[in-house]
Amino acid sequence: MTLIRKYPLSTLTVAVICVLSLAPLGQVEIGLDVPFQDKWAHFVMYGTLTSIIWWEHWRQHRSPDMKPLILGGILLPEALGGTLELLQTYCTTYRSGDWLDFAANSIGVLLGVILGMIAIRPWKKHRHAPRP
Repeated sequence: MTLIRKYPLSTLTVAVICVLSLAPLGQVEIGLDVPFQDKWAHFVMYGTLTSIIWWEHWRQHRSPDMKPLILGGILLPEALGGTLELLQTYCTTYRSGDWLDFAANSIGVLLGVILGMIAIRPWKKHRHAPRP
């Protein structure tokens, strides 16, 4: 319960990704003729998740330890993406896992780390500024 209270946006984002990945939604078209739109969706979902995890972690901890951030902010989204692709392959008849989806997830995680590091800069500088 503490994890949900500390990381509400991350938890909500994980839940939404799980539902979107495992629900029998069929092929969702965004209405634009965008090549690889499915891969772009994976890229955006995991980039957003990772950015949110990094932001919420830095918001919760005065001087965060990088080890939990690497575990929760890089390895967790990677493991989630891989697990969902395997579940789609072996546990559903209406979805299929795809290595390119997993690659798009991984690239999204990398972008999310970069965006997360950029987003936390103002808080990081503010927290380490000398107090009057």
